Amino acid sequence: MLDEIAAALEPHGLVPRGGFVFGSLDRAPELADGTRAQSIVLVGHFGSSIWPHFSAWRRLHPNVADPLDSWSKRILNAIATQFGGSAVFPSDRPYLPFQQWAMRAEGLRPSPLGLLIHPQYGLWQAFRGALIFPQPVAFAPRHERGHPCDTCMEKPCLNACPVDAFDGEVYAVARCRDYLATEPGGTCLDGGCRARLACPVGRQYGYVSEQQRFHMAAFAGD
Repeated sequence: MLDEIAAALEPHGLVPRGGFVFGSLDRAPELADGTRAQSIVLVGHFGSSIWPHFSAWRRLHPNVADPLDSWSKRILNAIATQFGGSAVFPSDRPYLPFQQWAMRAEGLRPSPLGLLIHPQYGLWQAFRGALIFPQPVAFAPRHERGHPCDTCMEKPCLNACPVDAFDGEVYAVARCRDYLATEPGGTCLDGGCRARLACPVGRQYGYVSEQQRFHMAAFAGD
């Protein structure tokens, strides 16, 4: 089943990002019929794998609000139905614990920026949603990998922000967003978050320029 899900996701630049069977103490999300899910498969991407597919769809739907979320929901809802499950999304309220799920599914841990970091792809990865199922799904044992931030002594991500929005514990969101509204902040809007770009892990998988601008504009406009 996981191979078939991967094959269905691949034409969209998406991949399964691990998963697990919910335990008796977990508060599992509800399926479309109101029953509790038994298992979950997280879905996301690495680098800019989704960008050509999303961009092509967006050109055909230029006036859709929240285009990336709309694109993700269109795809994952259809694939969930195909495999007899439902889809849930990190943008929907009440918010679901996607970060905790991701840490459990792939063994990821947060970087000093608060973003989860992947040992190979660094900060250039994301989760677009999850497929949930009424039955347990068989998962291969999770491959444990080291946390790259443990061996990064210099922590360049904490020194790259022009307004020191990150201190390793707290992210000063308002300070960051206020800076983006200034003329100097245009460099970040056009080129991407300098703190994120400073991370040496997976640098070769960094988002393409258009994708960087899209995410920065979306953040600045929230």
